[in-house]
Amino acid sequence: MRNMGQMGQHLNDKEKVRYFESIALPYLDVAYNLARWLTRNDYDAEDLVQNAYLRAFRFIDSYRGDNARAWLLTIVRNTYFTSLRDDRLKNEGLDFDEELHSHENMEQAISNTGVGIDPEALLAQLDNKNMLNRALENLPVAYREVVILKELDDLSYKEIAEITNTPIGTVMSRLARGRKLLFEHVRKNCDEKP
Repeated sequence: MRNMGQMGQHLNDKEKVRYFESIALPYLDVAYNLARWLTRNDYDAEDLVQNAYLRAFRFIDSYRGDNARAWLLTIVRNTYFTSLRDDRLKNEGLDFDEELHSHENMEQAISNTGVGIDPEALLAQLDNKNMLNRALENLPVAYREVVILKELDDLSYKEIAEITNTPIGTVMSRLARGRKLLFEHVRKNCDEKP
């Protein structure tokens, strides 16, 4: 498919919408995942993705057809940092709500596992998941976004470098440091357990 830059004004509004949907909708979950980890809040993540997708649609003419996922995630990331700079997201200073997320995690795990699961194993699994989520939440944004993009979204170093607008060496360095900080946090929590 030719890119919008080549097609320019030749598309009518319906064709432009279809074109945008064909390149943007397949990456909606990945965009939300990045937004969720950046904002640390489901509602703010939804707003961020909506704003980023509106911005992407508005600037669809700038898409050159090379890597839609990287293009969209760059817009999500830039929209987030722009909103921080301009508005200071309203719950930037709020702490992670452990009780809320634990309850959601418990319901999700129970609904996904079905009958016959060992309750002790389920609690241990949820405890490990919560510990990892807390560790990710505590990472500085620069490390957290690289870890999320690599480990959860399985992007290449090159794609992460494009999205974060940093050299590949910096991506690799941040990823190594982020992983080290995660490991230290998890190890510390394991050592503190009775």
